[in-house]
Amino acid sequence: MRSLRDEEHERIDDALVLFFAAPHSYTGEDLVEFHLHGSPAIVREVLRAAMAAGSRMANAGEFTQRAFLNGKLDLHAASAVADIIDAESRSAARAALANLGGTLVGEVRALRERLSRVLEELAASIDYPDEVAEPERGAVAREITAVGVTLAAMQRDGERGRLLREGVSVAIIGPPNAGKSSLLNALLGEERAIVSEIPGTTRDTIEERVLIDGVPLRIIDTAGIRDHADRIEAIGIERARRASEQAEVLLVVLDGSEPLSDSGQSILAATAHRPRVVFANKADRGNVLELALDDCVAVVGSVRDATTLEALRRAIARVAWGGERIDVARPHISAAHEFSAMAQARRNVDEVEAVLQSGEPLDMLAPALHRAVAALGKISGDDAVEELLDGVFARFCIGK
Repeated sequence: MRSLRDEEHERIDDALVLFFAAPHSYTGEDLVEFHLHGSPAIVREVLRAAMAAGSRMANAGEFTQRAFLNGKLDLHAASAVADIIDAESRSAARAALANLGGTLVGEVRALRERLSRVLEELAASIDYPDEVAEPERGAVAREITAVGVTLAAMQRDGERGRLLREGVSVAIIGPPNAGKSSLLNALLGEERAIVSEIPGTTRDTIEERVLIDGVPLRIIDTAGIRDHADRIEAIGIERARRASEQAEVLLVVLDGSEPLSDSGQSILAATAHRPRVVFANKADRGNVLELALDDCVAVVGSVRDATTLEALRRAIARVAWGGERIDVARPHISAAHEFSAMAQARRNVDEVEAVLQSGEPLDMLAPALHRAVAALGKISGDDAVEELLDGVFARFCIGK
């Protein structure tokens, strides 16, 4: 314990002071931590006294940036720190923690080295044609195909990781009075939306978050869609249509106690090729609705029935992430620059495969291979430029 005093030698607090000697600190530099009592006034006074002594406030992400520059973290792990801070669910936090280990960077570097070896063999055969034979075309094709398959798998894992961080947008749509707002309340476990027997009660979209299998869903309740509505209701219907267009999954709610209405038929036709779950509600009143749907997941039941709600949760999960449970312990690309670089690398590898299939000379592979190697270097951090670093660390809260 140490007594902390300001520039006037007035005591501010008795604090626990910890010294971390380089290179064993978070940043790899000498660091000092002050563990203060929990008063905001004390924290403000300590900060003010420190700045009066010549210190300054850290920039956003500066500690993690210093850790990267001093070799304590790779760029991918540095991005994972921001994901841990921003995590809103246990699964998102576990997925971010999986990215701290550096495994993904090792895999990316291995792929980069495989492409570089192909480039080196090509360059040697071009520069020294009499001494070095041209690589065998079939062997090059097999190597490029294998790299492309691995890149595609990494891209898929990244998309699944994005679901854990950002959540899946699910729009509840359907004709008026089908039970959409009741379903939202049931999924949330609280009375969030107004429920009424009067059609057209919901006039605007309502968005809430709920966890299913540890993955956050952004559930959007919308106004009932029908052809004839007053001016105010029509605005809500237009917003419902926009929400359904932007959502990743649609939850189509129909009144299962009545024959399919014209509005219901139109909604089913309009959403036929979208990821969706069709829910025939109010089956407790007598199910007369006949659904002949081969292109989607359908659930029949009632929002008042716990078994139905569990079946709906399973159905939403199956549609949202393709029936494959997300492995939160598998490292994956996560930052925006990583997604962009991975897409670029895949396009370049596709270009290489196209040249191989066309029968053009092997030296025509070099430009696309160079671009693929450079793109992967942006993920591993080997080719990180200043603008890229600024973008990564701008995500952080002040100081971290």
